[in-house]
Amino acid sequence: MKKLIITTLFILSISYAFTQDSERNSASFSLGDGISFSFNEGDYEFNIFGFIKPTYIYNDEEIYTSDGEFSNVYRQFKSQNSNLFFTGFAKEEKLSFTIQMDYSSNNPLVEAFIGYHFDDKTSLYFGQMQVSHNNLEMVHNEDQLRFTDRGLISRTYTENGEEFGLFFETSFGKSIVFNPTFAITSGDGKNSFGADSRDSDKGGVKFGSRINIFPFGDFLEGNRLSSVDLIQEQKPKVQLGLAYSKNIGASNQVGDGHGDFTLYDNSGNELFPDYSQLFIDLNFKYKGFSILLEYADSFASGLNQIYTDPNAFNLLEPQQISEYLIIGDSQGIQFGYFTKNGISIDFIYESLNPEFDLFENSILRKTSNMGVGISKYLAGNNLKMQASAFRTCYENFSGLDDNQFLSAAFLVQVAF
Repeated sequence: MKKLIITTLFILSISYAFTQDSERNSASFSLGDGISFSFNEGDYEFNIFGFIKPTYIYNDEEIYTSDGEFSNVYRQFKSQNSNLFFTGFAKEEKLSFTIQMDYSSNNPLVEAFIGYHFDDKTSLYFGQMQVSHNNLEMVHNEDQLRFTDRGLISRTYTENGEEFGLFFETSFGKSIVFNPTFAITSGDGKNSFGADSRDSDKGGVKFGSRINIFPFGDFLEGNRLSSVDLIQEQKPKVQLGLAYSKNIGASNQVGDGHGDFTLYDNSGNELFPDYSQLFIDLNFKYKGFSILLEYADSFASGLNQIYTDPNAFNLLEPQQISEYLIIGDSQGIQFGYFTKNGISIDFIYESLNPEFDLFENSILRKTSNMGVGISKYLAGNNLKMQASAFRTCYENFSGLDDNQFLSAAFLVQVAF
C-alpha cells in the first residue's frame, strides 16, 4: 500500500506541474505507450507505462525413487509480472533515464539507469539495467515472450538479467547492420550492493559483450524486441548473435548474484573462481514464420589452489566446481507461425548437458524440455492471451526412470 501511495503522489505531482503552463506542455495516452508528457514544446519528455500478467500455473512433479513413484501437484494464480516504467528524455542535453519496478516481486526495483546519447545510434548508460550478454531470449523483456515463461536455457544460465555497471551500445551499417554492445558490471547481479553493509561485494568485476549482425538489413521497426514475427517481414530477415561474459570471481552459480557460496585460498581468505558464458543465437523471420536457435556454453577458470574450507584441508577437485557453478553446454530451438488474424502457434525443444555428466553432485543435470504454446494477440503485443504446456525431464542418477515436470500456464497480458 505504501508503494502504491508514493507512486500515486508522484503521478499527481507531475499532473499538477502541467497545469502551471498548459500552453507549452501536452499529454497523451495510448494503449501500450502509457501516459506521455511533453514539456517546453517537446524539449523534455516524461512517460509512465507498464504491463501486468495475471497467470494461472499448474505443475505436476513426478519423482522416481527406489521406494516408488511420487507425484507432487502445485497450482497457483498470481500476477507473474506487475511492471511500471518511468522514463524521461532531455533533447538538448541528450540525457535520458529509466526506472522499472515490478510490484509482484519482493525486490521490486528492476532497472534504474541514466543514459547519454551521442546520436541516434550510439549511447552510454550507467546504473542497473538489463544486460545484453545473455542468450537472446533473456535479452527480450518479459512482455515480449513467445511463451508464458522463458525457456529452460534462459532460466538455467541467468538468475535475474539485470546488473549494475557501465553500458555502451552502438549500431552502424545499412544493407548489413552491426549492433555491438559492451558492459562492465559489478559481477554481483541485481541490487549487487546487498541489503546492508554486511552484504558486501564479492569477487571482482564482470566484462560482457554482444554483437548482433543483420546480414539482410534490420527488422522492421518494433520487430527486433521479440523472437516472434509480429509485423510479418515481407523479406527474409536474420539476426545473428554472439555474446560472451567473464566474471572475475563469481560467488553465484551463474555469475548473476553474489554470496551464495564461499571458497578459500591457502590462507583462509575468500577466493572465487572466474566464470565465463558464451552464447550463439540465430533469429529468422519471414511472413509470420520465425525460428530461434540458441547455443549456450559455460565454464570456469582460475581453479588452482582453491579450497572448500578456510583451513585449507580440502583442495577443490576439478569436477567439484560443478557443485557451485552451472558448467556445461545447451542447445535450444523455438519456432512458430504468427497469422494475420493475430494467432501465434509455437513450439520449443531444449537440451542441457553438464560438463561432468557422471558427477552426481553437479548442479546442471542432463535435461530435456519440450513444449507448445498458443497466443492470441488482440491489440498487438499490448493485449494478448497465452497458453503453454511443457514437459521437462532430467536424469535420475539412481538408475531409475528420469524424473519429469509437467507444467501448464494461462495468462492475460495487458500493457498500458
